[in-house]
Amino acid sequence: MAHLSIIGTGTMGRAISGVAERGGSTVELLGKADADTPVTGDIVVLAVPFPAVDGILAERADQLAGRVVVDITNPLDFETFDSLVVPADSSAAAGIAAALPRSRVLKAFNTTFAATLTSGTVGELPTTVLVAGDDADAKALLAGVLTAGGVRAVDAGSLKRARELEALGFLQLTLAAREEISWAGGFGVVS
Repeated sequence: MAHLSIIGTGTMGRAISGVAERGGSTVELLGKADADTPVTGDIVVLAVPFPAVDGILAERADQLAGRVVVDITNPLDFETFDSLVVPADSSAAAGIAAALPRSRVLKAFNTTFAATLTSGTVGELPTTVLVAGDDADAKALLAGVLTAGGVRAVDAGSLKRARELEALGFLQLTLAAREEISWAGGFGVVS
């Protein structure tokens, strides 16, 4: 399958790792203590809060060149929990792509909670990961990892669609924070 480097050892990093490993991919989880450990994955997942991204890009930009970089962040204002912190005509993923011109940047996982990745279901529906990006081969590589790991992958279009995915992720997070939906629930996709 593939080899993934997941930067971030929280619940999302571990859940993504579990999906990849179930499908036969190999994974290295890199936490704060591993700042000097180089990434080796074909796919590098940024499983960190949005405010941590700039520091990671500053430290690891050269290591990320030529790799598929997956942005899972939801760039929301964590103090007020009432708005996104990127311009209305952009996205966190677009900013990452601009900072990493030699990488193939995808947006994925930000509309999916860790519990649904682990269980493989959202209610009675299979878990679906929406993937946006401009590189068809990069999207196919990630989709292969996901489907082998037991979750669905849906191509959400070009990287421009990351803005809508971030808005959807923001809505889902605010609903869960207000206990309108469960952290083990979320949005399902029926096709």
